Amino acid sequence: MTDEPDIPAELGPGESELADRLGGERPLPAADFRGALGRRLAGLDPGYGPRPQRLWLIVAAYLAAGFLLIALGALSATGAL
Repeated sequence: MTDEPDIPAELGPGESELADRLGGERPLPAADFRGALGRRLAGLDPGYGPRPQRLWLIVAAYLAAGFLLIALGALSATGAL
């Protein structure tokens, strides 16, 4: 059993033109609508914007603290501490 629909191997002349037109054209909203939508989303969501400058440093600090806690837990579980 396959998930693909049954598509005929040969398309008629009108169907192939329609398939080409549907494959080549992609509807896009107007530029003013896209701009207004972007401004609206930026205004509604305060987190919509660039990342912090030192994001890698923040992530690295959290990872280091997590690994340190895991190491301390492992040492405590084995009785080394």
